[in-house]
Amino acid sequence: MGLSLFKKVIKKHLVSGSLEKGEEVAFKIDQTLTQDATGTLVFLEFEAMGINRVRTKLSVSYVDHNTLQTGFENADDHLFLETAAKKFGVYFSRPGNGICHQVHLEEFAVPGMTLLGSDSHTPTAGGIGMVAIGAGGLDVALAMAGEPFRMKMPEVWNIRLEGRLPRMVSAKDVILFLLKEFSVKGGLGKVFEYTGPGIKHLDVYQRATICNMGAEIGLTTSIFPSDEVTNEFLKLHRRGRSYKKLMPDPDAEYEGRFEVDLSELEPLIAKPHMPDNVVPVRELEGLKVDQIVIGSCTNSSIRDLVVAARILEGKTIPDGVSLGIAPGSRKVFYYLMKKGVIPTLVSAGARILECACGPCIGMGFAPPSKGISLRTFNRNFKGRSGTPDAEVYLCSPEVAAASALRGEVTDPRRLRKRIVFSLPKKLPSPGEMVIKPLKPQKAARVSIRKGPNIKSLPTFESLPKKLVLKVALKVGDNITTDDIMPAGAKILPYRSNVEKLSDFCFTRIDKDFPKRARSLGNTAVVGGENYGQGSSREHAALVPRYLGVRAVVAKSFARIHLANLINFGILPLVFENPEDYENISQGDELVLITKELTPGGRVEAYANKRPLPLRLFAGTERECRILKAGGVLNLFRGRGL
Repeated sequence: MGLSLFKKVIKKHLVSGSLEKGEEVAFKIDQTLTQDATGTLVFLEFEAMGINRVRTKLSVSYVDHNTLQTGFENADDHLFLETAAKKFGVYFSRPGNGICHQVHLEEFAVPGMTLLGSDSHTPTAGGIGMVAIGAGGLDVALAMAGEPFRMKMPEVWNIRLEGRLPRMVSAKDVILFLLKEFSVKGGLGKVFEYTGPGIKHLDVYQRATICNMGAEIGLTTSIFPSDEVTNEFLKLHRRGRSYKKLMPDPDAEYEGRFEVDLSELEPLIAKPHMPDNVVPVRELEGLKVDQIVIGSCTNSSIRDLVVAARILEGKTIPDGVSLGIAPGSRKVFYYLMKKGVIPTLVSAGARILECACGPCIGMGFAPPSKGISLRTFNRNFKGRSGTPDAEVYLCSPEVAAASALRGEVTDPRRLRKRIVFSLPKKLPSPGEMVIKPLKPQKAARVSIRKGPNIKSLPTFESLPKKLVLKVALKVGDNITTDDIMPAGAKILPYRSNVEKLSDFCFTRIDKDFPKRARSLGNTAVVGGENYGQGSSREHAALVPRYLGVRAVVAKSFARIHLANLINFGILPLVFENPEDYENISQGDELVLITKELTPGGRVEAYANKRPLPLRLFAGTERECRILKAGGVLNLFRGRGL
């Protein structure tokens, strides 16, 4: 049997392992991507490794998250990242240049290459035929140091697209439909590979939207073939030389198959507070809205904003409604200005926001209290917007723009418009906002600038043979990394200051957690299904470890967070009998005998002196060595990788 496109790319980059499902593979990483909310820590980790220059084909540091400079902290981080990039041979995308995924797609993504990013939406580049995977910062730092990336080989599913999207239905509706079908945990251990005659009707912007939100299904990544549609996109961005045709083998073997008839889809919307809480827009028509935002790494391309502008053209949004537009990159913004799209949006009453993540991570433009906000974003977790009691809905640019016109949720098909978007023949250049790497001789003379908020990484001890822990917190299913380590304008500036950041750990669930954890010493957290879904932020593992969390006992774990827990020496344990979850409470004592760890093996455990059947949710000998060492940095320093 032939190979899927995903397996073809992995095979070409394979360092060790087998392409069989569930087997550990190690493969070479061509490119890395970091952003400022995670990148400060990545560069601190890379610096701690003692390597003077990155060993990838290309690494890029983006500033797109912490751009709201209400104090010195974010500005200091930007200078740290710029000088670190110069020191270590990394491209630096300056503040204001745009969202990392949009810019990377436009400027750096190459079909057939591998990309590892310290952001869960790195799979966006799968829209151009890359194997692009989100990971924790430590894994990205290791890739920058020349280490291969290791993971269990996922199942590869063929998502076959038939037909063509109807009027006012777009790529966002495709991925919302898949979220409804598979749920936020249905993609764990899977890759979605898109094929079929329907893909030729989706441009790269639309493909990227679908790949971007595959992260919300829990997928390892998503990938489209590289075809003439890809070639057209690369030529538009003056990168035609990067094109190569890449397709799965005609007889490619897949572990699963799912078919979507695009012609049968309709406008969809995700209700609060999960991306898979999806219903047809028509079911919510008439719901009054306070705010609409069009942007984020999911829907901020030329296509998305031109379509929104055509819907809004000649109209004005009603009183009581606030509309924000956040272009995904400076190139997108410049094109919209040149073509008169920005004036159209402004005339309709829109506020133009910075080319950055902004409202998606609670960095400005928060909804009013108890407000209803429609957003073209990828996540609507409770409180993520910056307003704890807001109701956030996820939708397409078409639905967002139509709803902005009426001040209520509106099916855009009611507008009786047919909008056909075609790629422009040429994009005007806005000027260079990416600083290229210095040559090694000049780089050696660069001093990395660290402001007072940038603190050194904490160090952790190795795993003792026995752990006596107090259960500091018990949580339910689908706990997100936003729940564990919140973002937002008040918290993100401390991403390079673990001590200060620890004041906010788990506070959305329990405001007393940091104080209690510090008083208890070594502790454990108990969770339900899909613990740690959402963002790749390794702070959601690092900060609990700093506060003394030595183990998390759950029913199951999200992929990236599981890797982050292991990287920082936190034992990920699963119940052999899921019903035992009900028998553990906050404040209980948990004893773990850890002198021997084996992949997937039983760990001798007692809860309140009664035996508790637990297994280690680590699948390889290497992961066991990391846990015993107290974290991957300890192991790296001892060269035990």
